[in-house]
Amino acid sequence: MRPVLTVPALILLAGALAGCAGASAVQSGAGSGDSRYVAGNGVSELIKDRKPAPAVQGSTLDGKTLRLADFRGKVTVVNFWASWCAPCRAEAPTMQKVFDETKASGVQFVGVDIKDGKDNAQAFLRTFKITYPSFYDQAGQIALAFRSIPPNAVPSTLVIDRQGNVAARAIGSVSYTPLKDIVTRLAAEK
Repeated sequence: MRPVLTVPALILLAGALAGCAGASAVQSGAGSGDSRYVAGNGVSELIKDRKPAPAVQGSTLDGKTLRLADFRGKVTVVNFWASWCAPCRAEAPTMQKVFDETKASGVQFVGVDIKDGKDNAQAFLRTFKITYPSFYDQAGQIALAFRSIPPNAVPSTLVIDRQGNVAARAIGSVSYTPLKDIVTRLAAEK
């Protein structure tokens, strides 16, 4: 006999599977642990006391080895995304557009596909014509490496300055103008 799900059970299941940052995201965990996920509003914030980005390395979705340190000297936008995340799909064209418009000024974008299936993630890249590399981080280890400035939601975006310090963060889906403004401002720093 197959179990029958009631309407309240289906609602709870849908909420558990949603997973993306949004207005009603729920915090889990207690205290100030790094595993808490919070609702994102997409507002970008510059960080006054910049801390070094961690020495992240791993495999990309196309099987190559990538190190974040390879981009030292460039402004590096690190976007945490997943194919199952609706806000990630909404912001993907913006990410690619800002990358296209700023790469000539020393800006690099890097995606971090988190807690996702590889086939679905590769389809996401093809669908949105994403040309910058993306780490494949099914286990979420890269996100955990950013302990001092955690990307507490999917999507989240961190911007690393030319010296390798985390200089800005946005929790939730970002829009074109705020992202371009921050990236341009950081690219102008010497």
